[in-house]
Amino acid sequence: MPLPSGVMDPRRPPLPITAAAAVNALGRTTREVLDALDAGRSGLRPPTFDVPVTTLVGAIPGDLDALPAEYAAYDCRLARMAKLAYDEVHEEVVRARERWGRERVAIILGTSTGGLHATERAFFQWRSDGTVPADFDFHRQHDFNGLGELLGAMAGVDGPVYTLSTACSSSGKVMATAQRLIDADVIDAALVGGVDSLCRMTLQGFHGLGVLTDVACRPFSSERKGINIGEGAAFCLLEREEVSSAPSDVWVLGVGESSDAHHMSSPHPEGRGAAEAMSRAMAQGGVGPDGIDHINAHGTSTLLNDAAESIAIHSLFGDRVPVVSTKGYTGHLLGAAGGTEAIFAMHAVRSNRVPRSLGVEPKDPSVAIDVQDVPRDQPVRRVLSNSFAFGGSNVSVLIGERP
Repeated sequence: MPLPSGVMDPRRPPLPITAAAAVNALGRTTREVLDALDAGRSGLRPPTFDVPVTTLVGAIPGDLDALPAEYAAYDCRLARMAKLAYDEVHEEVVRARERWGRERVAIILGTSTGGLHATERAFFQWRSDGTVPADFDFHRQHDFNGLGELLGAMAGVDGPVYTLSTACSSSGKVMATAQRLIDADVIDAALVGGVDSLCRMTLQGFHGLGVLTDVACRPFSSERKGINIGEGAAFCLLEREEVSSAPSDVWVLGVGESSDAHHMSSPHPEGRGAAEAMSRAMAQGGVGPDGIDHINAHGTSTLLNDAAESIAIHSLFGDRVPVVSTKGYTGHLLGAAGGTEAIFAMHAVRSNRVPRSLGVEPKDPSVAIDVQDVPRDQPVRRVLSNSFAFGGSNVSVLIGERP
């Protein structure tokens, strides 16, 4: 059906996802992460570093290897996490570089706190003895730009390299940025994703807001008390066209963004911005609510977020679509949440399986959506993955099978 005169067509060409990787509290490889998700196993544990609050966190298990000597100036926990995930997609990024050219591949990253862990380490040493670590490099380890420079160097690309920081929506919004750059013929491929590491300031900040729980988070439960914070890295390689020798089975079909600016840290109580983002993602993908088989909710386990998001989902889908929050597995990954949960959405499409939402029982009776307390095997063709941030910065990514 043609659009009315003067109305811009919201649809965008779908983009094949030709590689993806994630590391977080569930595992040090993508396979480990997805196996734990399938098993319904949480990665939340007490923190192993000193922090003056009682909580559980989602920390990557084990020690992280130092960066190679040539990248030593960037070496910090954030960069080590990024490299752990990037190594899994490196060959495909090189293949894309050779296919499209060095200047036609972008690196677009999301983060919330960047390298703050490294700066905290330097600060505590300075407070103790008046010196900072000899290996501390503020611009390469703390600055958001440093991580992009590192990945650009490892990938050997010369296309646009930059970082977005819109708090918890960061690594969902990078997919919209990649869309726009490809549409504008600036690039042909982009490595998109997000990285965030645990640090004291984040934990104490959320504690100060009164939303950090001292037990495992329980999204959409009547007994939910707040969030757990996690860390992780996730990357997806998006390209203008799929690789003919290896057709893509999962695509980005649409990305919807909104900015309701209701409050600095609380969502709109009626979920207006959330509903608008989901509606725009579906419009871009050319599907309606009946075409959605599963929703990976933002689902932070705070009283206000879960209430508002459930209202937004119900306004569009009623109680027809199975909804899951995966925060009970990984904790809230902040700037890495959107990218990580997009990969969980990809896995749902590939496996035709909706995971369980940990800790939901007893479900909040005011939550009038179908939150899954057990895994469900069913056809999954399209998934909406939601990420909603402070200040009303909202994004919903529509992931689905080949259009």
